[in-house]
Amino acid sequence: MQPSAYGFDNSCMFDAMRTLDLDARRAVVDLDESVANDALLAEWDDFGVRGIRVNISPVRRPEAGLADAMRPRIARLAALCRELGWHLDFLTPGWLVSELMPTLRDLPVAFTVAHMGLFPAQDGVNQSGFREFLKLVADGSRRCWVKLTGIYRFSQAADFADVAPFAQALIAAAPRQLIWGSDFPHLSFHDRVGTIMLYNKLGEWAPDAATRKLILADNPAKLFGFW
Repeated sequence: MQPSAYGFDNSCMFDAMRTLDLDARRAVVDLDESVANDALLAEWDDFGVRGIRVNISPVRRPEAGLADAMRPRIARLAALCRELGWHLDFLTPGWLVSELMPTLRDLPVAFTVAHMGLFPAQDGVNQSGFREFLKLVADGSRRCWVKLTGIYRFSQAADFADVAPFAQALIAAAPRQLIWGSDFPHLSFHDRVGTIMLYNKLGEWAPDAATRKLILADNPAKLFGFW
């Protein structure tokens, strides 16, 4: 996964991938459309790339017109993904997920949404944005995949207890469209979280071993084309 801080420069991630066997590596890139061409995209596909990021800072405040400004690029990237068999990867704040909802409903390709949609946990699962997001996830198309990640980015609770209802609602709605990740390194959040603690949270949300296997192994294998 291309780290946000590196922007369009995917070279660090690609260097790490070269240490792995071809059949064991996958990547999601941030794409500079000004330099993209068929040859480059084909090379990346052979290298193990399987997705393109749509990246807006999780802490960006509501901004009038931003969603509309993004729609043409999202459409272009979706067309590329459709040709290549890739998916789109959205990292956006919850308010922007809500504003992009009409676009997400109409996407012709699979797509992931980071951090359970980044809706404020303190506002609960009945907030209108999350309710609409849950409908999208459970619409039967199985195009929308959700990352059970980054809980420290949308919860201020000391033990992240207010995240559990979000995770459990997603697990109940679409257990075969969820993936987990540590989101390591945790940057400025190290004083609040650790990877082991985050992993243990999954056990609390999904006590059933078969469900955890879906989220940890089977689902990402399908999304990233390992089988």
